[in-house]
Amino acid sequence: MTNVVEVQGLSRQFGTTKALDAVDFRATEGLVHGLVGVNGAGKTTLIKHLLGLLRPTSGTVRVLGLDPVRDPVNVLRRVGYLSEQREMPEWMRIDELLRYTQAYYPSWDMRYARELLDTFGLDAKKKVGGLSQGMRAQTGLVLAVAHRPQVLILDEPSSGLDAVVRQDILDAIVRTVADEGRTVIFSSHLLDEVERMSDRVTMIHQGKIALDGMRDDVCGAHHVTQLRFAERLDRLPPLDGVLTASGGARSWSVVHAGPVERLRDAAGSVGGEISESRNATLEEIFVARVGRGAPRAEAA
Repeated sequence: MTNVVEVQGLSRQFGTTKALDAVDFRATEGLVHGLVGVNGAGKTTLIKHLLGLLRPTSGTVRVLGLDPVRDPVNVLRRVGYLSEQREMPEWMRIDELLRYTQAYYPSWDMRYARELLDTFGLDAKKKVGGLSQGMRAQTGLVLAVAHRPQVLILDEPSSGLDAVVRQDILDAIVRTVADEGRTVIFSSHLLDEVERMSDRVTMIHQGKIALDGMRDDVCGAHHVTQLRFAERLDRLPPLDGVLTASGGARSWSVVHAGPVERLRDAAGSVGGEISESRNATLEEIFVARVGRGAPRAEAA
């Protein structure tokens, strides 16, 4: 499969703050790529580099083989973008906004745009200033995908929206982009949505890539396992692969990376046994690796 986005050694510094630190990132044609991280981790800074809004302090960024800073016109004509802010001219009607935006994209498909308006139940004669937050998000998505972009970038597209509107937007993304062999880069703090939508997941923490891989591989390599011990324990002894632990006395729950068999052997050496184990969710992996409890667990 072809890489449509290639980022190598990307660093970006604002004053004394290093927002991105030697980041390598690739997005492959036909896949939905989920970006996750706490606020301030560097997700939006990475996206701004892909759009050519920021110049790298060091490293390279290529979108569809082009440098988005040096060749913004040819990059942005082939990229769709929906931001959390969804800023649009308040005085325009939706149909006026569609015609206005159409002028920037030679590949604009007005029939497709109107089909999406019908799908979302949006009135083309309604002014942007009178739209609800959900309607603004739906209108923003129409603007982002009506020119059938090769790459669609979504920065917190579901933020502040109710469940019905979120589902409409996510369904439209899959149907109109990923199923056509295009590429989606999807940043969200809603980890259950990222897990459900994404083929590949990249976790950013403090400006660095903390984890990157196909979603099924990432979730399959992490487990939530219940341990029972013959003796009461005040604290869990160090066990290979354990990221976080909770519980006490004879019963403990751990999130760990690596094979369950390896943990079984390690627990057995200190008088413990596995009572139950399952694959971890993306949210459990995220909390274990970058949550407030993670540094304490790693130190232990």
